[in-house]
Amino acid sequence: DKFAFKDLIFNVGVRVDRFDANQKVIKDPYILYDYQTVGDVAKNGIITLQNGTEVDVPDNIGDDFALYVNKVDDITEVVGYRNNNVWYNADGREIADPTTLDKGSGISPWLTDPTQKRINTSSFKDYDPQWSVMPRISFSFPISDEALFFAHYDVLTQRPGNNYTNIYNYYYFDQISGAINNPTLKPSQTIDYELGFTQKLTNSSSMTITGYYRELRNMIQLYRYTGAYPKDYTSYSNLDFGTVKGFTASYDLRRTGNVRLRASYTLQFTNATGASTTTMSSLIAAGVPNLRSTFPMPWDRRHQFNIVLDYRFGEGKDYNGPVTKRENKKPIQWLANTGASLTVNGGSGTPYTAAENITSPISPSTNILLGSMYGSRLPWSFRFDLRVDKDINLKLGGKDGKAGRDAYMNVYFQILNLLNSKN
Repeated sequence: DKFAFKDLIFNVGVRVDRFDANQKVIKDPYILYDYQTVGDVAKNGIITLQNGTEVDVPDNIGDDFALYVNKVDDITEVVGYRNNNVWYNADGREIADPTTLDKGSGISPWLTDPTQKRINTSSFKDYDPQWSVMPRISFSFPISDEALFFAHYDVLTQRPGNNYTNIYNYYYFDQISGAINNPTLKPSQTIDYELGFTQKLTNSSSMTITGYYRELRNMIQLYRYTGAYPKDYTSYSNLDFGTVKGFTASYDLRRTGNVRLRASYTLQFTNATGASTTTMSSLIAAGVPNLRSTFPMPWDRRHQFNIVLDYRFGEGKDYNGPVTKRENKKPIQWLANTGASLTVNGGSGTPYTAAENITSPISPSTNILLGSMYGSRLPWSFRFDLRVDKDINLKLGGKDGKAGRDAYMNVYFQILNLLNSKN
């Protein structure tokens, strides 16, 4: 709905999406067999082991936490707990590396049936449909006759990819290698904020200044399920996140004489934990599978310029170009409806990951990282595009003294990358 309240003009809307993957999903991606939670085995905050030993449950451990022990079929010690992706040791302290819970028999959950060797239907549940509420609010109000303030807030979501998986992957889990899709993935989300100010400079020109901030949430990335039972595996997860911060200043000159000009400059910072769904594949191969740190994205151009300059002649009394006068004839306006447009795009270099050694595209070689991931910058680059065109007015279908239909044909000559820049 669009409405006005005093001097404020509002555009307000909301979109609601319901996404249902419509498939069976694993109940717990870390444990493929039936297992006991703290609430299943603890009474009054005390766990009694098979040998009669009593273990106090730390205060920060919930009843729905998964319980890990020293050995699947001979439980004599509680070694840790887990809540979704967060691991704790036996004392309830959060740990980053779940392999410290391995007491020589692997990372072992407290299974309901220690003899279970194959997955069954009790390990699955229906996908929980995801509801996405996406409000969109924008408003503007005049500060004076020559200035305007505006702002907006948007929430956008995108349904996940990499989420369809054949149930075969779990029933024959021991035979699967490489990454498998994750059927439990949720939609990715972008939250966008913007504030702006427009000021009239002259009757034909204005300046606009805009600041924006964008949050990227639940982005999909490769994830190594370290500590999974019966074995570790690689899949996808909604763990990636990022931010985009920027500032844009633009100048707009409406047609003044023969000239029309639009120019803008953008300063932007884009950082995230992954540039694509497979960014983490190298870290997984290097043995640090779930390291999360933000770094510049491949499209993080710090400074960007966009300029469009158009110079054009009108026709008739609006024409001010070269003319050849003729006796008793209409003068020839050689450049009527003719113009040229120059477009300039460019700015500072985008990030890339430099290598210490030269790699060959035709023979295998080891790519040794130089510096950090996306830690190097390409040089500045610019591109100039030129277009020269002319409108030719035509009359179609006129005969027997009747006027025909007005039409026109545009003839143009275009040069892309005018200066032949090898960017």
